[in-house]
Amino acid sequence: MRDTVLDPATQARRRAAETADAATHRAGDLIHLNTAGAGLMPDAVRRAMTEHIELEAALGCYEAEELRGEVLREEVYRRLARVLEAPEQDIALFDSATRAWCAVVLRLPLRPGDRVWTTPYEYAGNLVSLLSLRARTGCRIEVVPTRPDGDLDLEWMARHISDSVALVSVPHVPTGCGIVNPVEEIGRLLAPYRCVYAVDACQSVGQLPVSVARIGCHVLTGAGRKFLRGPRGTGFAYVARRVRESLVPEFHDLHVARVDSPSSYRVEDDTARSLELAERNLAAVAGLDAALEVFETGTPFAHREVFDALCAAVAQTPGVEVIRPGTTHSGIVTFRHADVPPEVVVRRLAAERINVWRILGHHTPLYMAERGVETAVRASAHYYNTPDEIAVFGRALRSAVAP
Repeated sequence: MRDTVLDPATQARRRAAETADAATHRAGDLIHLNTAGAGLMPDAVRRAMTEHIELEAALGCYEAEELRGEVLREEVYRRLARVLEAPEQDIALFDSATRAWCAVVLRLPLRPGDRVWTTPYEYAGNLVSLLSLRARTGCRIEVVPTRPDGDLDLEWMARHISDSVALVSVPHVPTGCGIVNPVEEIGRLLAPYRCVYAVDACQSVGQLPVSVARIGCHVLTGAGRKFLRGPRGTGFAYVARRVRESLVPEFHDLHVARVDSPSSYRVEDDTARSLELAERNLAAVAGLDAALEVFETGTPFAHREVFDALCAAVAQTPGVEVIRPGTTHSGIVTFRHADVPPEVVVRRLAAERINVWRILGHHTPLYMAERGVETAVRASAHYYNTPDEIAVFGRALRSAVAP
């Protein structure tokens, strides 16, 4: 991980802002190690959402939207574009990352025999979309192999890439384990070819630097609720113009479409917003904007020591198997115990006010389920966690699995 180099005064201001935020984001002595599920909302996000709902109650929903139009229709897109280092006109908002993914991938104009590359780390929800795409188009799905250490085999990709590959889907960080896939290197490898390169950044945006410009992808999707600490019901996509122009025509909502006659309509907006629906939860959009502001004014990538401490705390626990493929890792650690079931570990830690999560192997079926991992425990740290909290977690985990 890397952090932007800032002058000392700016660093001090940002640390002070993060300290104030961290002091108010949790109840009592809660240790939240489930940001991979959903991050803890900053006070600023709750305030933004509450204020918008109060405006709707006081003025009316449409009137509140008009009053906050700059934030809801412009500012949130600008912020997200800066975070992703992407053109603003290529950003669209959705109510989930899955909705964002389906709005694009299911409409790709693939042909019979086109090859689609996925990886063993693909999220099951994305696989469902790929299988639906195969049923509609007759494309072929191929799984990129991994090396013995768990890293994706980039040499295999280099040997087998050609213009018969129409789509390559790669999760930056999988939901079931903490490997960081080399999405920028893959982007450079794929650049000379015609394929659409799609990156699922659900578990990376907010905990790792994510730059569409450096990755070189054509589609990137993510969720607001995880490491960006926004509200549930928020997702987004970057969709390059060439991909938008190629999509199989589908419904266009009335924020971008105008019906000219009983037999025709035209689309008046050619940006990525043409993929959105007109109706949306504007309190959630306001909350996402506030979360992006918190993110932009913080230093979310300067906490590598917490991630390393989390992995060490798990690895040093007797009887624990760490499920950690690959050579580059994020702040997500997945594990299981030889004798204590994951649901028991989660329950015992919850009794100590420590949040972790029980994951299901079939949610990452090409890696977890094929290795016999039906369930496991996932712990995920973020910048609001501290080394002292990880030490408390380590002691509690050892107690939770003790005979």
